[in-house]
Amino acid sequence: MMQVRTPLTVITGPLGSGKTTLLRHILDIFPQKIAILINEFGEIAIDSKIVQGKNVEMADLGGGCVCCSLLGEFEAAVNEIIDSVAPDYIIVETTGVAEPDALVFDIQESLPTVRLDGVVTVMDADSIIKYPSIGHTTRIQIAAADTILLNKADLVSESELEQIEAKLRSINEIATILPTIRCKVDSDLLFGIGRERVQPLPHHVHQPEFESFSYTSSANFNRDCFDDFVASLGTDVYRAKGFIRFEDRIYLFNFVAGRWELEPFEQDATELVFIGKQLLPKRAEIIERLKLCHTSF
Repeated sequence: MMQVRTPLTVITGPLGSGKTTLLRHILDIFPQKIAILINEFGEIAIDSKIVQGKNVEMADLGGGCVCCSLLGEFEAAVNEIIDSVAPDYIIVETTGVAEPDALVFDIQESLPTVRLDGVVTVMDADSIIKYPSIGHTTRIQIAAADTILLNKADLVSESELEQIEAKLRSINEIATILPTIRCKVDSDLLFGIGRERVQPLPHHVHQPEFESFSYTSSANFNRDCFDDFVASLGTDVYRAKGFIRFEDRIYLFNFVAGRWELEPFEQDATELVFIGKQLLPKRAEIIERLKLCHTSF
C-alpha cells in the first residue's frame, strides 16, 4: 500500500511581519494534530516539555501538537517527526532572512514522505509603506507564495492597501492576497491549497543583510526608562523581540520598524534579541543604554 504523504505548509516572510503570531493563531483554531518546525522556538514552546531527538528537539504543545527545532539536516528532521509523532499536518516556519525557494526545491526533490501543500508569505503592510524599497530576500519570499497574508492592514489607509497590493501583484501574479489583522485568517484559506507549481533549482547566493545580538539579565527594569530606550532604537534596530522583566511582572516584547508592544507572559528573566543591518558595531552602546534602566537585582 502506498504511504499517504503528510501535507506540509511553508510559512515565510520578513522579520517581524507576524509569522509567530500566525503560528499561535493556527494552534488556537486548527483542530488537527500539527507539527511545527522552526529554527528556534523560544516564543512558542514556553513551559512545554522538551523531548530531545536525534535530528530535532520537540516540545509538546498539548492536543497532540508539537513544536520542533532543527538539530540535524532538514530531511532527517522531517522524517523523524513523521515517524515519532505522525502529525496530520507539518508547518515549517523559516527565519525572516531565509529565501524559501531553496527549501521548496529541497521538499520537492528530497522528501517523498510529504506533499508540499503551499507557501504562505506574511507581509507587514505598515512596514511596506514606511520602507517602500523591497529587498532581494523579501522579493523571493513574495514570489514563492501561494498565499500572501497582508498583515497589520489596520495600520494603513484603504488607498495605501491598494497601492501595496499592486506592488505585491507586480512580483507575484498568482498568489491570493488576504489583508489581515494580527494574522487572523480562516484555516481553510491557509491549508488545502494543493500547490501545483514546480520550484526550479535556485541560482542565487544568499547575502546576509542582517546582524543580531542577544542580551539576558536577572535585573528588574524601569518601565518608563525602557519605553524611552525602545523609542530611541530608531534606525539602528529593525527588529527586537524577547522578554523583559519590570517590577510587576515579565512581558513578551515585540518591536518592528519603530513600533512595539508588550504582552504579559510567563517567563523567568529578561532575554532580548536585537536584529538590524550593520548592528554589531553599535552593540556595546545599545546594551549600555539598556542597562541604565536597571532598578534592582
